[in-house]
Amino acid sequence: MAAFGLGAQVGYLLPYSRTHESEADELGLYFMAMAGYNPRGAPDFWERMNAEGGQRPPEFLSTHPHPENRIKNMEEHMQKALEYYK
Repeated sequence: MAAFGLGAQVGYLLPYSRTHESEADELGLYFMAMAGYNPRGAPDFWERMNAEGGQRPPEFLSTHPHPENRIKNMEEHMQKALEYYK
């Protein structure tokens, strides 16, 4: 039963949480752009967080994406976010 719980945690719940975090990052870019903030600042923020972050568990054991993956994801959505930025 413990193996099932661990398998469910690592195989289903944690990836699901990381997906939610990535989706929140994407939507956050759009909302900040709509509010008049330059979305180009978001990846810079995560670069600073990564530099000062300290030790992290491997991404597959975390509820959050690694900052480098967050930055990559944001850069993939930046063009669309900039369409909302005026």
